[in-house]
Amino acid sequence: MIQLRNITKSFGTLQVLKGIDLDIARGEIVSIVGPSGAGKTTLLQIMGTLDAPDTGTVVIDGTDVTRLGQRDMARFRNQRLGFVFQFHQLLPEFTAVENVMIPAMIAGKSKRAARERAMELLQFLSLAERAEHKPNELSGGEKQRVAVARALVNNPAVILADEPSGSLDTQNKQELHQLFFDLRDRFGQTFVIVTHDEQLALLTDRVIKMKDGKTLPLTPPL
Repeated sequence: MIQLRNITKSFGTLQVLKGIDLDIARGEIVSIVGPSGAGKTTLLQIMGTLDAPDTGTVVIDGTDVTRLGQRDMARFRNQRLGFVFQFHQLLPEFTAVENVMIPAMIAGKSKRAARERAMELLQFLSLAERAEHKPNELSGGEKQRVAVARALVNNPAVILADEPSGSLDTQNKQELHQLFFDLRDRFGQTFVIVTHDEQLALLTDRVIKMKDGKTLPLTPPL
């Protein structure tokens, strides 16, 4: 599903990634762990086409995204990738269902089709009754589940999550962690999760450890 080869990235004189090779299988839930400054978020951003590597190739679901032009890359990102961040990044002026609809409408779906898909996901996530509420009327856990629904609305092949439970309390963390596995079983997505949360990392199919811009020897499935 995801193949990275010889990924390097520098910011000025600081080399953040130093020749990363990585393979992630379809339907796998993988966590990337390591100390701050190890290069985890930079690697995730490159997987998500939000940043470009200095060298190397990124192949996702058979497409070498490093060869795409800006327009094709934006289309690929919208239709094939979903993102969940530590802070939900919901637009405050829109309701929950409208926030979920936005990527679908960008992809060219009609307002009716986008709303139907958004409501289907909110129903699955037990948020249907909160659909018309704006973010400031939702709890932290509800906001993050709306963000997950938004990531899923275009049925992407890959979900990329950067510290997705970092701002949640213990109960909401546990519920979100279980949700990732429920979603994988229901929709078949591949999940790549950057996290400092040891509990979440131990639940994933595989833990990829990073240090000083490199991946450490692979950890066998837990």
